[in-house]
Amino acid sequence: MYILCAFYAGFVFGIGLIVSRMVNPAKVLGFLDLAGPWDPSLALVMAGAIAVSVVAYAVAARRAVTWLGTPMRLPEMREIDRRLVLGSVVFGVGWGLAGFCPGPALVALGAGEPQAVVFVVAMIAGMLVFELVERMLAETAVAPRDEAGPSGA
Repeated sequence: MYILCAFYAGFVFGIGLIVSRMVNPAKVLGFLDLAGPWDPSLALVMAGAIAVSVVAYAVAARRAVTWLGTPMRLPEMREIDRRLVLGSVVFGVGWGLAGFCPGPALVALGAGEPQAVVFVVAMIAGMLVFELVERMLAETAVAPRDEAGPSGA
């Protein structure tokens, strides 16, 4: 049942992206191009998504389990730190250069859009590099350091 509901939610999300034409990079770039013929339609899509999210989070915050019976896991971190800001900047630059963000890119990939293939491959490569760097940082943070040197003296 869980997989079926996840599929349905993703399907509805994808249909919404297609209907709103947010899978078209030119549409997104039209919103981001403030100096050219600005297209405000993405702002309306975002406003609708924020309105739905506010209601959904208000309902979810009062629950211990989801409607499917799994534990409710909402984000716990509330502070804005350097990693969040840098990640947001990288996301925004990628979005502005390509006209895609992950959700619409996957929908466009399913539609066979060549630009989406390049974006998704680059996105997966970026995720793999991130995981590799995170593991390396975790290993160096956990590894005990022998300050006395190899002889122990």
